[in-house]
Amino acid sequence: MDLELADRVAFIAGSSRGIGRAVARAFVSEGAKVVITGRDADSLLEAKSSLSEASGPSAVHAIRCDMTEPGEIRSALSEATATFGGIDAVVANVGSGTARGGWELDSEDWQSSLSVNLHGSMALASEAMPHLIGRDGATVTFISSIAGIEAIDAPLPYGAAKAAIQSAMKSLSRLAGAEGVRVNAVAPGNVLFPGGTWEQKLADGREFFENYIETEVPLRRFGRPEDIADAVVFLASRRASFITGACLVVDGGQTRSFA
Repeated sequence: MDLELADRVAFIAGSSRGIGRAVARAFVSEGAKVVITGRDADSLLEAKSSLSEASGPSAVHAIRCDMTEPGEIRSALSEATATFGGIDAVVANVGSGTARGGWELDSEDWQSSLSVNLHGSMALASEAMPHLIGRDGATVTFISSIAGIEAIDAPLPYGAAKAAIQSAMKSLSRLAGAEGVRVNAVAPGNVLFPGGTWEQKLADGREFFENYIETEVPLRRFGRPEDIADAVVFLASRRASFITGACLVVDGGQTRSFA
């Protein structure tokens, strides 16, 4: 299936590793140009080198950027537009699952998770809108989590922040639809990749967590970054031109709710 993404420009937050990097690779494989971002300069340069092997260096542009800083986001978007002449798709892969568990939480616990997950994602979306309006088939796709859909064994602030992203996504889709911009989300389940949260969990207790996956996930495996990337690229493509305000769950069947 031709997703009609050739020569489209995708701006992908948090794309030096893991899910974001897989999303960048998926866009590149469809002939798109990508802007990758991250806070670690060395990881970002390595990702650019790897992606350029498949696409050529002219299709990949790397920008060191902290997605919790609106000024840096604004500058990165302007640089992306100057480099490729515009932006067609924004992927808000912003956030961290690192948070304290339990209920004995202070305001800093909540503020930290909301700042990294919710505020960063929405700051990127807000700053990106002027760049997307007027582009044919422009999109914003948030990377959320099944922790924002159901009560699972995730830290309270993290689940609340991801639920807030999905609420904001839905409302933003209604505002942006009149401007021709589609807004969706992808909610991953348990995704395993080098340096990720699940790699550390397995190192701490492999038997316990492998049993958890066997019990809780009907497909009985971890997700791969590529599984999430395929969903993101589809939602950003013209093949999804009548889909907005949707959250696509990619979790191997773990969630049980109907909504």
